This record gives sequence, C-alpha cells and structure tokens, in this order.
Amino acid sequence: MPHLVQDQDMQATVDVILRDGTTLRLRAPSADDVDAIVAFFAGLSVRSRFLRFHGLAAAGERFARTLVDPDWEEAGSLIGVMGDGSDARIVSVANYSRLRDRHAAEAAFAVADDVQRKGIGTRMLEQLAARAAAHGIESFVAEVLPENAAMLSVFENIGFRAARALEGGVYEVTFPIESTPGYRERVDARDHVAVSASLRPFFAPSTVAVIGASPRRGSIGGELFRNVLAGGFTGAAYPVNRSGEPVAGVRAYPSIDEIPDEIDLGVICLPAEHVLEAAEATLRSGTRALCVISAGFAETGDEGRARQEQLLALVRAHGARLVGPNCLGIASAAVGLNATFAPRSFPAGRIGFSSQSGALGLALLQRAEARGLGVSAFVSIGNKADVSSNDLLEWWEDDGGTDLVLLYVESFGNPRKFARIARRVARDKPILAMKSGRSRAGQKAAGSHTAALAGSDAAVDAVFRQAGVLRADTLGELLDVAALLSTQPVPRGRRVAVLTNAGGLGILCADACESAGLSLPQLCEDTRAALAAVMPAEASTANPVDMLGSATAESYRAALPLVLADPGIDAVIVLFVPPVAVATADVGAAVSEAAAASGTSKPVLAAILAAEGAPSTLRRAAQIPSFAYPEAAARALGRAAERAEWLRRAAGTVPHLDGIDHAAATEVVERALGGAAEAWLGPGDVRALLEAYGLPVVPELVAAGPEEAVAAAEKLGYPAVVKTAAAGVHKTESGGVALDLASAADVRAAAARIGGSVIVQPLISGGVELLAGVAQDPVFGPLVAFGPGGIHAELIGDAQFRLAPLTDVDADELVGGGKAGRLVAGFRGAPPADAAALSDVLHRLSRLAEDVPELAELDLNPVLGLEHGAVVVDARVRLARPPAPTGPKSW
Repeated sequence: MPHLVQDQDMQATVDVILRDGTTLRLRAPSADDVDAIVAFFAGLSVRSRFLRFHGLAAAGERFARTLVDPDWEEAGSLIGVMGDGSDARIVSVANYSRLRDRHAAEAAFAVADDVQRKGIGTRMLEQLAARAAAHGIESFVAEVLPENAAMLSVFENIGFRAARALEGGVYEVTFPIESTPGYRERVDARDHVAVSASLRPFFAPSTVAVIGASPRRGSIGGELFRNVLAGGFTGAAYPVNRSGEPVAGVRAYPSIDEIPDEIDLGVICLPAEHVLEAAEATLRSGTRALCVISAGFAETGDEGRARQEQLLALVRAHGARLVGPNCLGIASAAVGLNATFAPRSFPAGRIGFSSQSGALGLALLQRAEARGLGVSAFVSIGNKADVSSNDLLEWWEDDGGTDLVLLYVESFGNPRKFARIARRVARDKPILAMKSGRSRAGQKAAGSHTAALAGSDAAVDAVFRQAGVLRADTLGELLDVAALLSTQPVPRGRRVAVLTNAGGLGILCADACESAGLSLPQLCEDTRAALAAVMPAEASTANPVDMLGSATAESYRAALPLVLADPGIDAVIVLFVPPVAVATADVGAAVSEAAAASGTSKPVLAAILAAEGAPSTLRRAAQIPSFAYPEAAARALGRAAERAEWLRRAAGTVPHLDGIDHAAATEVVERALGGAAEAWLGPGDVRALLEAYGLPVVPELVAAGPEEAVAAAEKLGYPAVVKTAAAGVHKTESGGVALDLASAADVRAAAARIGGSVIVQPLISGGVELLAGVAQDPVFGPLVAFGPGGIHAELIGDAQFRLAPLTDVDADELVGGGKAGRLVAGFRGAPPADAAALSDVLHRLSRLAEDVPELAELDLNPVLGLEHGAVVVDARVRLARPPAPTGPKSW
C-alpha cells in the first residue's frame, strides 16, 4: 500500500490481489454507478444488509447518490468490481464520512455474500485508509454489531491498533490509520499469501493449452507445444489451432471451449491482433493464468500500448494473472514444464531465474548449463504488463525447490515494494541481479549538487544495497557468483589465501583480490611450518602459497587442508596451470577431495587454466566452483563477502523524530508553488521548511542592500558571511558569496558587489564540510545523499545514496562510510565530527522527503559537522508537482 496517496491519485483505479489469488478492481464510483450500487445492496442477503445498516433502510438510491463522485475531503468511497463487459458487477462497497472531530471519520463496508472470506473487506479498507490519510484524517471509527464477527475481524486484524468499546449494544471500534512499519508488514504478509496463490497455476499446472499451436514445423506455437511434450510435462497438454489439426501426434481443438478439461495455464502464440479474442475465450473458460508469447504490444508504440492495456484489463476483470506479453515463455522443473520456444530444454536445478529479455535469458541459461548450473524455474517476463520480478520473488521465497534467485532487470515497476520483498527473501536465499542501463547518457542536467551526483544507477545501487541484492556488472560475473553461492558457504570475512603452482598467476590473483575488497594476510607460523614440511624448499609459504611448477595432485591434496585450517583465513582460491606431467583431472579430484575432508565451512574456489577447461572431477567430493581466470574468482568471492556482511548487518528501524511540523511544511510548499508546476524556494521559505523538520540551520537575516547588510552583521556578529538571496543560484559558481568579513566596510563592499537582496550570516569556524541532500528519482522516489561537501562536492564525488525512509543502520552507514566517513572520523589529525548529530540530520531529511513529495531537489551544502552538533550553512530547494498517475495501479 502506498505510504501517501496524492490528490490526483484519489480517483485512480487500483487492482488488488485477493487471498485466493484472484484479483479485484477498486475505483471511486461515478454517477453512472448509482443503479449498480442499488442493485448490489439489494442483492445482499437479509442478514448482510442488517449487519451493514443495523436494520435501517439506508440502501436505496438516495444513499447510493451520496457515494458517487466523492470529494475525499468530507467523504470518500470505493467500489470493488469483478467481471468484464456485460458480466461486470459490483461485489463490494466501502466508504468513510468525516466527523465533527476533523481528524476522524466513520468508516463502513459491505461485501457480496458469494465472494466473502477472500479478504475483499481488508483490501478495500487498506485503500480507503490511504486516501483518507492523504486528507488529514488520522483515525477511523466504525459502529459494529456484536454478531458481525467478520467486520470486527477485519478492523482488528488489518494491522492498525484497534480499540473497541460496547455502547448501547453496539461496538464502537476506533483505530489510527497511519501507515506504520508494523502496518506495512501486515500488508506485505497479505500480499505474499495472495501473490503466491495467484502464481501457482504458472509453476504447478495440471493442464496446459497452447493457443496457436500450428502443426507446421518452425512456427512458434508449434515448436512451443513440442517443447512442452519433449520436456516431460507431468500433466495434460492440449494444442489449439483454428483447423483442429493434430500437433506432434496429439489431438488438437479448434477452440479452447471444446477441451474436456479445465485449463490451468493458457499459452497464447498468435499475431497481436488476434490475442485479445483468444485471451477472452481462454479466460471465460475458467483459466486463471495466461502467458502471452506474442509481440506487438507496448514495445511497438501507442497502438501496441493501448492493446496491452486492453489485455491487462481483460485479465484483471477475470481475476487472472498474465506473464508477458512479448516474452519467451515459462519453464518449471517441478512439473517438467518447458512452455518456451527455446531450442532446447533447460537443465533442472535449484536456481529461479527471471529475465526481462528473452534472448538474453536464453544465452545465460546456455552458459549456465556449461557451468553445471540448473534452474528450478525460468520466467521470461517480457513487457511485464502484470507479473513482475516482485511477484516471482514472492513465489520463490517459499519454493522449496529454489535456493538462489537470478534476475536480469531492465526497468522497475514498484522499486519500493521490490526493496521490501527482496530484503525479506535475501535473508534466506541469495538474490543476484544484473540491471542494464548504467550509463548516464541522455539524463537531464540537474540543478543541484545532489541531483547531479544522483542518477538512476545510484538509485539502483541504493535499492540493491539496502535489500541485500548482489549486483553483477557483467553476465559472466552473474554466473560466477551464482556458481559460488550455489555450491559454497559464504566467507566469514574478507581474508583470502591463494594456493598456486605458478607465482605470476598468484600475483595476478592477489591484485584482483585487492580490487575486490579482499585481503591476503600472512599465514600463521604453524601453517607455514606445516606447509614447509610438505613442499620443496624452494617453494614459498607466504600468501600466495607458491608450490612451484613441479606441484602434483598430491601436493594440492596435502597443502589445501593446511591452508584451510589457518584461523586467520576465511576462504581459499586454488590456481593451477597444467604442466606436461600432471593430469588436470587428478588435480581437480585432489582439490575436491581435500576440501571435503577438511571439515571446514570455508569456501574453496578454483581457477584451472587448462585448454580443455575445468575438469569434472572438481565436483567429485565437494562441489568446487571453477572460474576461467583468477580475476573472475576474486570478483565472485568479493560479492560473496558482501553477502556475508549484509547477513550480519542489523535490519534497522526507522526512528521516531520529535519536532516535526508537517502542517508548517505543507504551508510553505503550497505558498511557494501556488499554481506553478515548479519553483525554487527563496531563503525565507527554505529556512521555514528546514526548521519545520527540526534541521539545525545557521542564524541569518535577509538584507535589501548594503546598509541593511551592515545592520544585520552588527546584530549577528563578526566575522560575517554575505550571500546572494536569489532563489536556486549556485552561490560559489556565480560569485554570490563572500566569507570571513571582519568589518562593516567589508560587509558593505561585499553586498554592493553581489547586488540585490543578500543573506547575512555569522561565520561558523571549524568542523568538516559535508553535503547532505535529497533527490527525487522518477522511478524510485526520494533518495537521501551524504558525502564530502563544500565547493569540491562534485569534484571529490563519492556521495552515497539510500532510499528513504532511512533506518538507523542506513544513516549510520552513510555517515561512517566512504570518503565522508573518513572526514567525519577525523581526517589527518582533525577532531572527529558528531556522527550522531549528522545521522539525525539525515533522518530528518528522509522524513521530509517522504512527507513532502513536491520536494524535487534539496541541497544542504555545506553541512558543518562539528565536534558537538551539526549546522546547515547553505541550502537550496526546488519544488515540483508530482506527475499525475497513468493507468491503473496494481499491487
């Protein structure tokens, strides 16, 4: 559920998923719905009407007209619709009415008798509360008859803190509707159950129909159906084509209506112009899972986009789910399903793989097979009109056949939801992702340092880092890390030993380890002595351990356990270049058997540089992952170390903040924007906005000219600072700032040079110059930035970003990490800055960014980190109206 729904979202259509996996469309009712609303209440059982209206005759046309076209300020209402076209019907109605206490509203809902116990009331209440909260309503009140156990259960289990009191034979239930972390966890838990149920027909179907399965060889539908047969599908598969001709010896049907079984999964392989007709027939037959292979949708332009929206509306109206369109298909090892048009079957394994690009997914799977990796499921999500990576993570979270998840992502639909789901899943199962589009080419020039430093890729990195997702830079690295994490434990730390028969190769590996953030410590004396006893005198017992080119399989068998036993080592990389007299297969077997016999839980990696590649014997006793080069092994181990550190990282909490005046901030925003789409705030409004959220700002006065500037300096004290008061100007770049002014003459001259209105401040000496800020990413929402500040902010760079809201762990990592962390800790003898005060600044920025979506860019540069406290010396703020939503929202 959204944390805050904007005014322009009030009338938006929202699709929600129900407990049984079906879907419901929620929208505000219009005048055209009056008759349908009356019919809905008339269709309720006598008992349901009694429980909703307590016996009063309030369900007629007059009442229905009070619900339509809600203004949301005094009253709001939603209807839930199921079905399509003439079959569409209202199955639920929920509404609120503001009470005399303007912070409270009375709420109620009703659900059709035949669709109760699906969670409809809960879903409607979630959305109703979001809209009410956006208009300043803080709590809902409901009068419920004691025998209405279902409604009482909804109010008490939704996740808000409900209290009830029995008065006059009726329960008055009151609950705050603030979207707290605890409430969002409840919503996410409901989503998880619902989404998992909705995806079951894709991964465990008993029956599959391929619509457009031509008997002609080489056609996409025909080859896909043959793949279903060849893959060993455990259920029944039916080809559907207009002529009814058999496909691969299997009887075909001219229409899905003629198939004697109910179809769990329908796969459509038809030209785009025929897809809607086929989809409607398939859905009307009762199918609840569609995979549309066909292209010709949103990827082709406006006409295709409109066709895709029609397809999605059709799917949602029938309570179904959709993979695609414009995709390669879906495969599930659990039931032997290969409903793709790939040229070969996928090896079974324990990796769940989602790819937004079908062709890239195929290429990756072929390389994965060569690495001995198999999949539990493969889903090509294509245009992801409906089913996305978020949904697939929900499924794989509970799937006992999946141990690791691979994602190839080109775009995010709901990145905040992704972050919450991935953070939960990654605690048990590694998530490896490759996100294309790192380049900043084509990005619009930004007006603030924060926005200039932030790009879409910074947002992706922030989301992945917070959620524990390992991001690979290349496809090769994606497979390398998958090979490591699917076979070996994560390392306890970053201390690595390298065991090699080639000194130069060991040095290359050591360099690669350092680049990957790993270290090669010296081995302990006992280890070195033990190694010396089993190696030639000329060999090196340092790290890397060089056993020389004469090393045999037995040399590796003897040395590897000794290195693994060293208490100062967390992982071992084994390197081997085959000489003439030593068989590569023997070395592979020795390494595998020695690792298995060592009894340690330390990862072992191997890079065997043989012409024929790594020997299969590496997997004989222990599943030792092999890498083409030492650099690849080091990078993969570095990623595994990242995961280990994230697993040890506390989850963190979003702290409660005192001194927040949201109403004052809203007043500043509305006054500054007025009817404009965007605006830079003047100094007075900047200060008012920051003070409303308790941010520490330096004292200042605005002066209209030189003499007023002198008077201000006399009042604030010398030495003084004079800056331009022009809104949105980079003061240093424009020459609009003068520092360390010791006298009235200095102030007068500076104000005259700068011209116009100026800001006068006392000079704050000491401390470290830092940058803190907010940038609104159009996809990810508000990002909070922290890094080195002052005039070199962009030159020095290294600003770090996190997605709001920040937990205490997020803020501490920003303050303590990177180059800024070195400055905060006290660089080159300087006293350390107050890290707690700086963390508090970041938390307040995070809350401001969450509460005020009009906050487009905010720079606090510099923020002075003092020994005791922190102070904002300069700030720039740009506001912009958020764009209106397009199309129906979904879960």
